[in-house]
Amino acid sequence: MNEPFPIAVLLSGGGTTLQNLLDQIALGTLPVRIVQVIASKRDVPGIARAKRANLPVEVIERRAYTSFAAFSVANFDCLRSTPAQLICLAGYLQLLQIPEDYAGRVINIHPSLLPAFGGKRMYGRYVHEAVLEYGAKISGCTVHFADNEFDHGPIIAQESVTVEENDTPETLAERVFAAECRVYPAVIRAFAAGRVQVVGRKVRLG
Repeated sequence: MNEPFPIAVLLSGGGTTLQNLLDQIALGTLPVRIVQVIASKRDVPGIARAKRANLPVEVIERRAYTSFAAFSVANFDCLRSTPAQLICLAGYLQLLQIPEDYAGRVINIHPSLLPAFGGKRMYGRYVHEAVLEYGAKISGCTVHFADNEFDHGPIIAQESVTVEENDTPETLAERVFAAECRVYPAVIRAFAAGRVQVVGRKVRLG
């Protein structure tokens, strides 16, 4: 019997994406094991979720480091001490400088159809407010490779969500998150099965 594919999860807030992954693992639909959780803030609900699941948790705060580079090194030093083969950003709000040995092994989920409504300070409610203010008719979510810019790496998968006339940021967020709960595990399953092929900015799930 094959061992579950080892992943790490990085978060900055409530940990709802982490909980979705835990739920999928419990259902037997996601053949992975979470070997490390890293939080960029102390006392966020995501830490409590991880501890309830008996997952190892490390808190690495940006303000504890004098430079972006040193902060990034601390994160990847922690990850190298684990068997994690894939790093899953899950509501993680810090930019990381990704070293060569982790290129193509760090992915992120974003609550819009990138490249629209992405970039620095575009996360969570801010994204949904911007979508509604702009008058977009379609939103959704994007799973992409993380690189050294916010929301910039090659797109792996997307799912669209229709924007309704009476939507609020909360109602739109609820439907987008439902899409995230489907797409992110599907992409992680593809990684675990070795079905992700990348050529330049084009990604194919074989």
